[in-house]
Parts: sequence; structure tokens; C-alpha cells
Amino acid sequence: MSAKPETTFDHKHFLRSLTSRPGVYQMLGKNGEVIYVGKARNLKNRVGSYFRGSGLTSKTLAMVNKIHDIDITVTRGETEALLLEQNLIKAHRPPYNIQLRDDKSYPYILLTDKDQYPRLGFYRGSRRRGGRFFGPYPSAHATRETLQILQKVFRVRQCNDTYFKNRSRPCLQYQIDRCTGPCVDLISPEDYARDVQYSAMFLQGKSDALTRELTLNMEIAAEAQEFERAAQIRDQIMDLRRIQEQQFVANQGGDADILAAAMKSTTICVHAIYVRNGRIIGSKSYFPRLRLASTPEEVLEAFIAQVYLGDDKAANIPAEIIVPHPLSEAAELEAALGYVAARKIKLSQRVRGHRAKWVELAVTNAVESLQGRLRSKQTILNRFIELQEILKLDSMPERIECFDISHTGGEGTVGSCVVFDQNGALKADYRRFNIKGITGGDDYAAMEQVLDRRFTRLSKGEGKVPDILLIDGGKGQLTQAKEILEKFQLPEILLLGIAKGISRRAGQETLFLSTESGYREIAMATEAAALHLLQQIRDEAHRFAITGHRQRRSKARKESSLEQIPGLGPKRRRELLRHFGGQQGIYKATQEEIGRVTGISRKLAENIYAHLHNI
Repeated sequence: MSAKPETTFDHKHFLRSLTSRPGVYQMLGKNGEVIYVGKARNLKNRVGSYFRGSGLTSKTLAMVNKIHDIDITVTRGETEALLLEQNLIKAHRPPYNIQLRDDKSYPYILLTDKDQYPRLGFYRGSRRRGGRFFGPYPSAHATRETLQILQKVFRVRQCNDTYFKNRSRPCLQYQIDRCTGPCVDLISPEDYARDVQYSAMFLQGKSDALTRELTLNMEIAAEAQEFERAAQIRDQIMDLRRIQEQQFVANQGGDADILAAAMKSTTICVHAIYVRNGRIIGSKSYFPRLRLASTPEEVLEAFIAQVYLGDDKAANIPAEIIVPHPLSEAAELEAALGYVAARKIKLSQRVRGHRAKWVELAVTNAVESLQGRLRSKQTILNRFIELQEILKLDSMPERIECFDISHTGGEGTVGSCVVFDQNGALKADYRRFNIKGITGGDDYAAMEQVLDRRFTRLSKGEGKVPDILLIDGGKGQLTQAKEILEKFQLPEILLLGIAKGISRRAGQETLFLSTESGYREIAMATEAAALHLLQQIRDEAHRFAITGHRQRRSKARKESSLEQIPGLGPKRRRELLRHFGGQQGIYKATQEEIGRVTGISRKLAENIYAHLHNI
């Protein structure tokens, strides 16, 4: 039996005048911050239940003890209360409500509709732009995998418009039989439109109709003795059948999301399987933070409400959401989902047949993912404990930040900051820094700039102070870090460097600890768990830095020098490239020759020539 709440809030006086109508309540903390948002069909009964003499869980009791005030909003019904609750949770992100770390929009496949030769591409963002959208897909990986299938089977172009419009000969995708070469008119608009139609049918899940149509076309081509064309269609049919065979269930049912939850102690896993047009297109494990949940059913109710309810979520709601067990708020959730989607949404429980197999698969994956998460957390915690012992710290470090620098010959220098706590990586706190204004390849100056920018933000209240600052480097980089810590008066931060040894092999790193008397080298055994922790954090910082560097370098190299010339727009650039056959021809041309190109004035020709030759 739990103790009574010891809150300073006068709940008896508050409950005396509280209405019994449906609505939303916001529990406020000491400084007026929202710590929890809830809804109720009877506000008086629901809010009063938090202040009963017994029966509260320790987690609920901890929250109630922090209440200093409660705000009430009365609604016309339970559906309106549920929608308002989710809007308030998204606005305030209360610590005792469910929190999903991954709040990115879902990816789609976009088919452009205004081009003579439409393109298929990966798309994430607002759906207000023109074109046909297929999806949503559960992850970027699932989306790109589908695009690869389409590129292989139907060979519809996926290159961007700038690249497509400036081709004078077919690219590598044509050479490896992944494109039909529409950029140089190697396929007629009619034949290309047919391939686009087939791609759309595949994305819509009309695989059976598509197979029948392809079979008919193959027979027609064979009768006309177009055997090469017939063989090509035959290969497409075989590819389609292989794709269907790889699915758990092929072409049974429409769109559905199958959800299952598993929980142990304070760790929760929700596993979602995404079915579109009867095909499993992917799955994903979520690890939300939900302090007050005591059963998997409560977890699923909170998860469904946050993930699917909202003005921006309507297009992502499938026709059916399937859960393993009955939910107490199933009717309210189903009504709210239908209201948001403006169509009937079915919340199914205790299903049979092939859908029961989907549910079984989701439950199995939820349990496995939870166990893997717990094993990983325990391993990291043990590593933190050993690190505390080796460094002889009074308390276990709660936050480690690691910094690294990445560049190629001084080009596109990027600094990274990754953060770990006793549960693992805190990816929401990761940061990248594009380095500017230094000599290319000067890692010391780059490290100084990164740390200065990081702790300048910290001084303005952004982020938390780390217990350990881990630098990927030796004494030189540590010196830069020590000067920054002195500048911002942060002597309490432990400064640690991890440098590659002479052999530059894992397990033979040299560790340096900054002390008042200088830098002390720390010896750790190759099998030490603490060393593995530092290596893991260092490797993650390196991965994060090099990914950012490659993106920056790729972006810089994709930009043509012609794009940097004022007054030279896409149309004139295209005319220049066609006239001279490429950028090399433009570089070799005289100012007078450039001026003869359609649309290029004498003044613009002078500017182009001066820019290309640094005059």
C-alpha cells in the first residue's frame, strides 16, 4: 500500500468546485511548467483519483507530490478532449507523458506529374507540392529499397531535374540497364508513360492486375515476333513474382499498422509492422518514455494517440490499426482517428487468420527488441561503473561528450559532438559544426572553434554541462580544450583524451587525463570494459563527423562553378553547356565566343569569362 500524496496543492478545495463534464487537465509544477496532461470523461472523478488515500503507484505518487496547480479545459465530448490532450502534449512535452525520440515526418515516394518524362524519388516533407505521393513508408531504408526495385524492374528515371536536363549522352544507369535513357530521347514518351503507369500500379499494390497486363503484352510481342521485347517483359514478370514471394502475406488486405508493446521495469518497447496493400513493407521498434504506464495496453493507448492524432498526421493513418489485446479506450481512439483522417478507421483487437500471424510477429519482435535494449543498457552501465573506478571518481559520470574533427586534405572540415549517458547514446543532443575561417587541415584550430561554439551555446543555457569531456586526439587537442574550459570557467569538467597508439589499432590507444600538474597517461587493459566504452563513444563521434563531412563535401562538389555567377540562371547555363558540349568547352572559350551564345549579353559574357579565369 502506497503512502498518501504529500503535495502542497490544496486538492480538497479544488475538487469541491470541479465539474463532472469531459475535458482536459494540465498538472503544473513549482514554476508553472506543465508536468502532465490528461483527459477524462468525468473531470471530477479522474482528477480526484490522483489524491485518494491509497492505491497509487510509486511513479504516480512521485508526480502528484510535484503538483502545485491544475488547469482545466472543458470540452464538448471525449473525442474533442482526446485531440486537445495530444495538441497540449506536443506543445509542452510534459515529462510524465509519453515521449517519442523520433518525431521526424514519414518518407514518401514522389512521382512528378508535370514533366514529359516524370521521375520517381525519395521525398520527406509537406505534401502541398505537386505530384503523386505513395506511402508513407516506415523508414528511409524501406523507401529506398522500394525505389531500387522499381529502378530494376521498370527503369523509370530517378535523377534530379538539373542532372536530367543537362545530359548530352546517357549516364551509367542506362549502361547497367537501370534506366531507359529519356534524357537523350532513347525511349518514346508513349513507352515511357507505360513504364510510369506500371510503376504506379506496383506502388498502389495492384500486383496481380499488373502481372496479368504484362503477361498479355508479352504474348502480343511474341506473336508479333518481337522476341527481345517479349523476353524483357518476361524478366519483369519474374522479378515481380519474386518480390511477391518474399512477402509474409502477398496481396491479402489493404493498409494496416500492427502494434505490440512489451515492458519491463521502466523500459518500454513498441514494435510496429507496416502493411501497405497487403504487403509488409517494413517494421520499426520505438522506445518511448512513459513514466506512468503500468500495462502494455496503457502504453499502446498513449502511443496511438501521440503517433496518429494531429492535423499533420491524417495522411499517415492506415485504414486499420491492429493491437493484440482489447484497449479500454478503443471506442474513443477509433472515433478520434476517424475524425482526424476524415474517413472510417478501424481499431482491431483479437484478429484471426493472416492478421493474427502479423500480430504474433509484432509481439515477438517487441519482446526481442526490449531484451536487446535491456542487455545493451546493462552493458553500458557496467562500463560506466568501471570507468568511475579506474578514474577514481567520487560519483559515477552521468554525461560524457566527445568531440572529433573530419576533413579530406583540409576540404569540408566538420566537427562533431556526440553525447552518452548511462543508458547509451543521446542522439537528440548530437551536434555538428561546419568549420570556417581556418587554414585547411589545422585540426587544432578546428577543435578550438568547435569547443568555443559548443560552450558559448552552453553559457546561453543550451544543453547540459558534461561530467567528462572526451577529445579524440592527443596532448595538442587537449591543450585547446583546456584553454576553452578555462575561458568559460568550467574547471569541474574532467578532460580526457584518447589518441591512437603507434600501431593505430583498436585496443592500443593512449589515454591522457588532464590534471593540475599536466597530462597523466592512463593505462587500461585491452579487455577493460571502461576502455570499450571510450572506444565506442570515440568511434561514434568519428562516424558522426565523417558522415557530416561527406555530406558537406558532396554538396560542394555537386555545385557547378557556373551556378556561382550572378545573372546566369538555369536556362542560360543550359544554353552554354549545349553550345560548348560541357564545362571544359566553356573554360576554353574566349569572351567573344561566349557572347555568341543565345541569351548571353556582352556584359554577361565578360562576367562569365572573368569568373572562370579569376580575373
